[in-house]
Amino acid sequence: MLFTNFKGHFGTICQHRHQVMKHCFRAGIFWRGITHDLSKFSPTEFIPGVLYFQGDRSPNEREREVEGCSKAWMHHKGRNRHHFEYWTDYSTVTKKLEPIKMPDVYIFEMFCDRVAASKTYNKDTYTDSMPLAYFLRAKPRRIIEKETSEKLECLLQMLADKGEEETFRFIRRQVRINRIKGNNRQWQHL
Repeated sequence: MLFTNFKGHFGTICQHRHQVMKHCFRAGIFWRGITHDLSKFSPTEFIPGVLYFQGDRSPNEREREVEGCSKAWMHHKGRNRHHFEYWTDYSTVTKKLEPIKMPDVYIFEMFCDRVAASKTYNKDTYTDSMPLAYFLRAKPRRIIEKETSEKLECLLQMLADKGEEETFRFIRRQVRINRIKGNNRQWQHL
């Protein structure tokens, strides 16, 4: 069983990374694709991934059920800026942990990651509306900065309505605009 889990987990993260890389290249954020999720190969993330591998959902979910928390996830979100959970800090006003705005490049990588995860876990049944449906299911419980959430939802809605080709074209245009005019500007919609 352990060898089967090792093979399954390794195959899943490699397949996922490859898919994210393809999406990031299409989005024009090449370095984000090359460096995506490298921490998943660290012992802190890889060993629990093997132990809790199921094949149809993240092993982090199972680790949470068994252990009460996922140490692999805490390690992962603290090292990967494409997760909105990374973008929290103590507010000087409220003195509480608050979500902060993500730079666009990481929102684009997060979009690529979510689409790739939907493709990886749903395989042949994947549709372009699945990443949006997954996002909307957890929206009321999510602790994410408002504009970051709106931008991600905009991309996922565009994917559901217009498909990959138009969505990646839009992202490439925004990447070019951000390089010229600076990051986190209002997006110029199609």
